[in-house]
Amino acid sequence: MTGRLHATAPPKALAGNAFIGPVAIAVPPYIASQKEADDFFTHHYSARLRPRSLSLMHRLFAHPAISKRAFAFDDPSCLIDEDPDNRIERFRHWAVRLSSGAITKAMSHAGLRAKDVSSLVVNTCTGYVCPGISTYLIEELDLRRDIRAFDLVGSGCGGSIPNLQASVSQLNGDGAVLSVSVEICSATFQMEDDLSLLLSNTLFADGAAAVVIWNRPEGFELIDSANLYVPEEREHIRYIHKKGRLYNSLSTALPRLVRRAVSSVVFRLLKPWSLGIADISHWALHTGGEKIINEIKDELKLSEDQLSATRNVMSSYGNMSSPTVWFVVRELLDRGVEKGDWCVMVAFGAGLSAHACLLRKA
Repeated sequence: MTGRLHATAPPKALAGNAFIGPVAIAVPPYIASQKEADDFFTHHYSARLRPRSLSLMHRLFAHPAISKRAFAFDDPSCLIDEDPDNRIERFRHWAVRLSSGAITKAMSHAGLRAKDVSSLVVNTCTGYVCPGISTYLIEELDLRRDIRAFDLVGSGCGGSIPNLQASVSQLNGDGAVLSVSVEICSATFQMEDDLSLLLSNTLFADGAAAVVIWNRPEGFELIDSANLYVPEEREHIRYIHKKGRLYNSLSTALPRLVRRAVSSVVFRLLKPWSLGIADISHWALHTGGEKIINEIKDELKLSEDQLSATRNVMSSYGNMSSPTVWFVVRELLDRGVEKGDWCVMVAFGAGLSAHACLLRKA
């Protein structure tokens, strides 16, 4: 990795006065196994792809790390030469639908009414609409018209933690903040003889997560956070605009680069609290891919048990970009977390960036 590493200090607001309430997740109803996806793409693209690309695609789909994924469409044939206008409308429709579904569940579990929500922060990187998704959610859920609403774009797969930091900065008095991450990765689908696209089409999926941030001492307490940006490496993971469409670009060097970035940001996060890797009972890692997870495992000396929730989410959902790490947190909570246990959330993506958050069960 070239250039210097710059890990920022966490905001002081993320130190013991904010708590994560209910964490709710949502995925679209269309579920496809990796075998079904392989068969579909083979049927539609065998005449367009080189034999070598087809062979690689089959090998990627056969990898056991992912078993199934959820997609935001009723019929996968919409992907074939999808009109850009139809694609952005599909993005908007499903981003609002999944986000509102997750928010409704989170608010219900929290016992919140619309008037109790003072701020809404939404992040996405897989589509752009103006006005932003937040305005559609205000209308759909009849949220307060004087709500403080923010739409964050461009943070990539790591966007949930910057969203969380922004959400905490909006925490004020008794009002709750909704932190929402939503991605329709299928709205960036492209198929060509390109390793980045072949890998993306076997890895990414669609989903949303909504989290209640408040000052009630329950759930996870947000203790600290840290960020790392290495803009010199942005070309290794990014979207590229070509002919009005988004093309995902992933470098083969990415696992090594993420390994170093995650290691740096995690140790920067833990050091001020005199904590080491062994002190952390629970780990929620973004499911960036099997190679990346293994690189992080080796670098941080994590056990398979510590990665169990991450791998289970990857198997069941694939990589949904920014909301994925919240799916892992949800998995950890469902399994049970003891009072006082430490947890570290780790997300990474475009920038090149890595983010980590230190949590403690209240």
